[in-house]
Amino acid sequence: MELLWVSSAYLAGLISSRLYVPPLVGYLVAGYALHAFGVQMDATLAHLANIGIELLLFSVGLKIKLRSLLRREVLSVGGLHLLIVTVISMLFYFSFGGQIVGGVVLGISLAFSSTVLAIKVLEDSGELSTLYGRDVLSILILQDVVAIGLLAFADGKTPTPWAFCLLLLPFLRPVAYWLLTVSRAAELKLLFGVSLALAGGALAEKVGISNDIGALLMGVMLAGHVEIDEFSEKLWGLKEAFLVAFFLQIGLTDLPNYGEVLQALALTALLPLQGGLFFALFLLSGLRARTAFVSSLALMTYSEFALITTKTVVDAHLLPPIWESIIGLAVALSLAIAAPLNHFSHRLFSVLETFLVRFERKVDSSDRLPSSIGGAEWLVMGMGRMGTSAYHALHKQNIRVLGLDADPTVLEKLLAEGRRVVYGDAEDTELWEKIPLAKIKGVILSMPELEVRVSSVKQLKMRQFAGHIGTVCFDVDEETKLYELGATFVIHPLIEAGKQLAEQMLSSRD
Repeated sequence: MELLWVSSAYLAGLISSRLYVPPLVGYLVAGYALHAFGVQMDATLAHLANIGIELLLFSVGLKIKLRSLLRREVLSVGGLHLLIVTVISMLFYFSFGGQIVGGVVLGISLAFSSTVLAIKVLEDSGELSTLYGRDVLSILILQDVVAIGLLAFADGKTPTPWAFCLLLLPFLRPVAYWLLTVSRAAELKLLFGVSLALAGGALAEKVGISNDIGALLMGVMLAGHVEIDEFSEKLWGLKEAFLVAFFLQIGLTDLPNYGEVLQALALTALLPLQGGLFFALFLLSGLRARTAFVSSLALMTYSEFALITTKTVVDAHLLPPIWESIIGLAVALSLAIAAPLNHFSHRLFSVLETFLVRFERKVDSSDRLPSSIGGAEWLVMGMGRMGTSAYHALHKQNIRVLGLDADPTVLEKLLAEGRRVVYGDAEDTELWEKIPLAKIKGVILSMPELEVRVSSVKQLKMRQFAGHIGTVCFDVDEETKLYELGATFVIHPLIEAGKQLAEQMLSSRD
């Protein structure tokens, strides 16, 4: 049976990914297909699904940072969005009679966006560390925290007096930090994370609290460790593997009938309203139309948490069981629609730019483009390790150089070091329109994504830039394409590093 589950999930996920749709949509479809062929869900799959949820909540806990949740954009946009949807859902579900509580919980759950899809899209495009990427991630974490509260509320368990012992978990942080540090091997760190998640779930269940809450608290306890990002990456793949069981379980529960399909389609049709609400709130917070648009597209989905909260509400007899299949299908459809839209988000904005920029507020904000570049004669776009090295090399020769980057953390660090850097996203066409290119002698493009380097060269040539354009490539095809578009100088970092290493060793021999 396990082979049937895994192989069907793999094949359906593979087909979905080839269609530019998240694999989890394929897992849901695989569950529906298995159910149609008479395959029944058993206790083993349910147990694996529960482990997947605990690992998901543990991973969320690892990312919770109070500082990031208290930022203006996060509270104003994420908080107001949840509040507005909550009020609307309360009014809408008033007709549910005795099921008002379940209806409200369901309504709030539909305000959550897919963490899995958003992070996947941002990672694939290399925009997770950009200004809008950080805003989206912080809003998702805020939603996840609220979702945990909903789970605790809907679960209906009565905690024992020993539940207060969970408040003592932060005092165990030094021990947890030490254990993570001494677990040098990658597999030991992975086992340590799984052990903490399962221990948190078991401990919470013993004191009458949802095991998901316990897993989350264990994650929060470990958050802040210097190796937490690397640790989270190691846990990501394992968590995704176990979550496959959860998505299969949703499909195996029941096939939606004609009426349920119509209700799922109706919920899917409401997605543009969710995206429009996010867009309006981002604009009200002072962000530019471009940032607001791409952020809203990343959040215009229904979340995996809606599946979890719906299951909890149904198990508590606050909603009829049909809602599990309705929400499962609605989530799958929302992800299938959102994936290609996010893939082409920057191109879509270029088409709609003239219309959308009319709604911008003319106020200072963190994503405002530089109004002046001073006396800079050279620009370095992308201030990672490669871009920073290029900046330092030019600066040492007393060349007036300006660095641009879309990552606010990078800008903050470089400004503290006394470097001349400003906010700038290479994919933003307005940036190239505003920069006075006439007095710029050269532009260095050090972004790792080929698509971004290609679009930047195109933008420069479109604006009749006569200076030098230097960039990088990682294979012969990239080099040929960049030269054809108009790049002046293209190097392969690894090849150049090999040449320099050999030259240095030969010179030291003499």
